[in-house]
Amino acid sequence: MRVFLTGASSGLGEALARLYARQGAALGLFARRESELARIAASLAPATVLTYAGDVREPDDLARAAADFQARFGCPDVVIANAGISRGTLTDEPEDLPAFRAVFETNVLGMVHTFAPFVREMRAGGAGILAGIASVAGFRGLPGSGAYCGSKSAAITYLESLRIELRGSGVAVVTVCPGFIATPLTARNPYRMPFLLTPDAAAAQTARAIARRSRFHVLPWQMALFGRVLRCLPRPLFDRAVAGRARKPRHP
Repeated sequence: MRVFLTGASSGLGEALARLYARQGAALGLFARRESELARIAASLAPATVLTYAGDVREPDDLARAAADFQARFGCPDVVIANAGISRGTLTDEPEDLPAFRAVFETNVLGMVHTFAPFVREMRAGGAGILAGIASVAGFRGLPGSGAYCGSKSAAITYLESLRIELRGSGVAVVTVCPGFIATPLTARNPYRMPFLLTPDAAAAQTARAIARRSRFHVLPWQMALFGRVLRCLPRPLFDRAVAGRARKPRHP
């Protein structure tokens, strides 16, 4: 198996890298932090691992990484767009505008940039899986999280469009919507996080969804049930329910 994975330097991405390495996959790991990629690659020996330091907001970084990976191993069987960032944001704070841009560019355009170098070859080969890591945060908007919720909602819709575009091609598009995972992204959240998963547990569930070529998968199952209720809640009730919710910190 050949797997190309972004956001591989910590959290869910690192856990996925370790899981696929145990399965004997040839890995292409992409992330911003070169030193962390080197640490992970060394810990995965004797697995076959290529590392690529870059920013998913830069399509040229991903194009170069994809070209090198394919030249060495061929077209990947699985591409996982996992890179993501989260920041609390407020529209009436001018200093938050760069954060809005960074979150949307990373969480949405970063996913597009990840898949773009691989789609044509996968389609030509009639096989492959493109998996995007979205979030249950994309189901409804939460106060103080406009950038994160908006970006994950956009990611869900983008992945649905891509899935339908590739229907009948042999290429599957898998949307994964985790709930809360104990990662650096969630460590500073000032609110209760029900059904919190470890990265390893989330990686195992994510990998199973990818292997099944699931169109849409929410994890854990308790959060899937909660998400269905959340999406059906009438707007007046939803507004009242979340208006006083503690907000994600605006500064890293």
